[in-house]
Amino acid sequence: MHFDYANPYTSVRTPVFARNVCSTSHPLAAQAGLRMLQQGGNAVDAAIAAAAAMTIVEPVSNGLGSDAFCILWDGKELHGLNASGTAPASWTPGYFRKKYGADATTPPKRGIDSVTVPGAVSAWTALSTRFGKLPFADLLQPAIEIAERGYLMPVVVQQKWEAATEELRVQPGFSEGFLPWGRAPRVGELFQFKAAARALRAIAETKGTAFYGGEIAAAIEKYSAAHGGSLTAGDFAGYQPEWVTPIARDYRGYTLHEIPPNGQGIAALIALGILEKFDIAGMAVDGVDSQHVQIEAMKLAFADVYRYVADGRTMEVTPAQMLDDAYLASRARLIDMKRAQNFAAGNPVKGGTIYLTAADENGMMVSFIQSNYMGFGSGVVEPTFGVSLQNRGHGFSLQAGPNQVAPGKRPFHTIIPAFLTKDGQPVMSFGVMGGNMQPQGHMQTLVRMLDYGQNPQAACDAPRWRFNAGLELNVEAAMNPAAIQGLAARGHQLDVINDSYQDFGAGQFIWRAGDPKVEGYVAASDARRDGLAAGF
Repeated sequence: MHFDYANPYTSVRTPVFARNVCSTSHPLAAQAGLRMLQQGGNAVDAAIAAAAAMTIVEPVSNGLGSDAFCILWDGKELHGLNASGTAPASWTPGYFRKKYGADATTPPKRGIDSVTVPGAVSAWTALSTRFGKLPFADLLQPAIEIAERGYLMPVVVQQKWEAATEELRVQPGFSEGFLPWGRAPRVGELFQFKAAARALRAIAETKGTAFYGGEIAAAIEKYSAAHGGSLTAGDFAGYQPEWVTPIARDYRGYTLHEIPPNGQGIAALIALGILEKFDIAGMAVDGVDSQHVQIEAMKLAFADVYRYVADGRTMEVTPAQMLDDAYLASRARLIDMKRAQNFAAGNPVKGGTIYLTAADENGMMVSFIQSNYMGFGSGVVEPTFGVSLQNRGHGFSLQAGPNQVAPGKRPFHTIIPAFLTKDGQPVMSFGVMGGNMQPQGHMQTLVRMLDYGQNPQAACDAPRWRFNAGLELNVEAAMNPAAIQGLAARGHQLDVINDSYQDFGAGQFIWRAGDPKVEGYVAASDARRDGLAAGF
């Protein structure tokens, strides 16, 4: 691919070229990853160090109680890791209806009953055991140092922190952990998280055993019980991440790989499979036709994803059926280029998040994502160890269907890492964080790179839209005014948004430029966050 390195969009960043690189949404985490590479570690070591640091420097998006997913190229083949949490043994529809009323349709959005077993720490240990080079304890040292010494509060993280304060200050442990002066930290103030440093040290010394079978699990069980929850140390002890084979679909001579359900990555594959039926490159890159057809393809994808995707063991259809070429062609024919539509699910049966990526000069590339969901997740923070717990249980349904809650089951999940190959060889490790923006961001940035030849930083900087529901659409204020007017004329119900952090996600990209030992990589980091792509 020969990119156009002239960036037509307002940006404060340029592509980074290096043989070893780490791209994250906070500079200190990127530096933690580079530190491992400089100590002789590989891209997996870098990703783990960066991920651990991110739990401290961007707690608005993730924590020690997060879930995680990973796709990595080990130099020869792709591997997928699903470290999303499972429901506690006590969770049934009856458990929630007894506590929250017969009319409840989902587990609560916040609080201890929104917490499934956190998987992120298990992802770190599994990746280190199978692919890492450095001792596991070394990987957590940067995060421990940052937690103990503190860091100055950056701009974007502070905005998110401040916005969440009033809703979450009532949750157990939130004020103690995240409101050290009775309020959110201000930009430039020093924030220390010594309780999390204690947890990180115990995790480092035991390679995760303290979290899943020791003192941290016991502390969370005690805290859960004290606040009316049913999460137990036994739930933690019985948890294991799952190695999976990524699902894939070709697009314009390349192949996009995503983690299979229970995640929503299949939405990006469906949308691209629909878009392949259109001459996107023949449309103006920022024009109304290009934006309209992408929006409609994404709406079709979500219609099926929200109907069918759940824990893979309970789905009514298979990913292969949802990605069948004839089925996607039939879906593509539903698109009307002159008007927006509210699509229903088809019948494919025949008859709040951080993302980071790292790559090294030996060719290993890691696409890694971890999240608490909806900002600070449940809002619950175990105070002894500073474990900020996710709220992924809210992704379950209490109603009959493939995503109905059950003990040991994984809920529908939003966080998705991505990986691009060509002819079986690695091309790009990437992701775009932000709830249901993630598959939308995957699709929009790939179209810009593969159909229009925009370089990763330009594709990252370009204005985005975000489909919500029905005909509702958010668009960034920087989008081409003619395209905004044209979309409105076709029936899209537009809300023009200035807050890019809140609605349009943020991406990190590493594109392989050639032989990693010679040409290296091209990296990008989204200006919508406080991030950094750094390398050597």
